[in-house]
Amino acid sequence: MNTLRKAVSLVLLVAFCASSAFAAGAQEQVETGGTLNVYSIMPEKYATTIFEEFTNDTGIEVNFVRLSSGEALARIIAEKGNPQVDVLWGGPADTYEAGILEDVFAQYVPSESQEIPARFRSPDGYWTGIGVIPLTFMSNTAFLEEKGLEPPTSWNDLLDPAYRNSLQMADARTSGTATERIYSLVQALGEDQAFEYQKKLHQNIQLYTKGGAGGAMPVATGQAGAGIFYIVDALDIQQQGYDLQISYPKEGVTYGVEAAGIIKGAKNLSAAKRMMDWASTERLGQVMVENRINYIPTRPDVTVTNPALDMSKVTLLEADASWKGENRSRFVERWIDEVVQQ
Repeated sequence: MNTLRKAVSLVLLVAFCASSAFAAGAQEQVETGGTLNVYSIMPEKYATTIFEEFTNDTGIEVNFVRLSSGEALARIIAEKGNPQVDVLWGGPADTYEAGILEDVFAQYVPSESQEIPARFRSPDGYWTGIGVIPLTFMSNTAFLEEKGLEPPTSWNDLLDPAYRNSLQMADARTSGTATERIYSLVQALGEDQAFEYQKKLHQNIQLYTKGGAGGAMPVATGQAGAGIFYIVDALDIQQQGYDLQISYPKEGVTYGVEAAGIIKGAKNLSAAKRMMDWASTERLGQVMVENRINYIPTRPDVTVTNPALDMSKVTLLEADASWKGENRSRFVERWIDEVVQQ
């Protein structure tokens, strides 16, 4: 009997040691590798490059699905009881502010957060800014010449009958670029005047696209004459060799703060924190600059080399992310009721 007890004890001891070793190995994997699941509002071509560099630096593999901002927020809210991803990557900060109201983001202050100006991060640690992207007008040069137009330098220029059925821009029901357009107009013109303007602008719209960059290629190829985009998308198309004009309204534009944040209840929390720490460092900004991903880094110590990202002569209008988040749904509903369904 004593022999049997010793044998059982030995088996249990071996099992215990094996399980301890496995646990230690699992912990080591979290620290040096692992897997992270992400919804990316940032376009796939940019996110793929950035995530590959993150994996090279940390060993953490990233699985991601690309969604527009409206789709991503709706899905995260729907999955609130059982989150399917750990991080939301990219998209304007007002999307995150709207999500905070739905209690879907976790608080976490990344390791180098203090190096990012306060206006580019959540004061409560719900999101961290990774890039700044002003709105811009983008026009097809051949279209302008055909119509005898100069590149638009006022919001009112886009009301010209010459643009009838020639403008493509994003749909506010699905796109953060479109909600940024509304914020810009409200800041530049006042709220009621902004919606009156959009009713007039609607007469010149050829198509509202699901995603913010959806109209960029049609403008580039001459299927549309012009549109309103974030600078990162306009420059991406221009860099592909298309003859385009980028200009800004004298009344001013707001800018998006491209953000990232951890989902509340994230199943891979350690890896999610690692991503946010990495995003707060100079490294992310350097990756964007080196790969011509034209977000203006939120880290002021990252040197931007593209002169098109010099905003010193552009009238940038300030619109706090919390204000955007609080008004986002109301503005979208008003846009649907007064503009699209007029």
